[in-house]
Amino acid sequence: MIDLPDELVALLRKHKAEQDKDHEEARQLWQEGDWVFTTATGRPVSPYTDYQEWKALLKAAGLRDGRLHDARHTAATVLLILGVPERTVMAIMGWSGSGMAARYQHVTDGIRQTVAKQVGGLIWEADRDSGKAN
Repeated sequence: MIDLPDELVALLRKHKAEQDKDHEEARQLWQEGDWVFTTATGRPVSPYTDYQEWKALLKAAGLRDGRLHDARHTAATVLLILGVPERTVMAIMGWSGSGMAARYQHVTDGIRQTVAKQVGGLIWEADRDSGKAN
């Protein structure tokens, strides 16, 4: 079991309903399997097709070109930005060691700016509270 955002669960349920319709239409051509994403006959999606669809998705979204694997780095970095504890990140990402966080999580400019503001507030807030000039 994994936890997913409610919106993603709704999308996956919609996808499952569409896949059930494909199954019904394919009849005896349907290949049974435990795949979440399949062709119209139940076969697993070809890695080449997956690659092409990923590239088309990036282009349609106006994003820079990237590998599908780059999405894993993005997911890990988003968890860092959200302040998710490392142990929880490890569980979500399926990592057994914390060294993977160093490999996949990237400190962004926004994170650096937030830390700078926090440090500034910690140092100079005391001066403001005491009435001292900076």
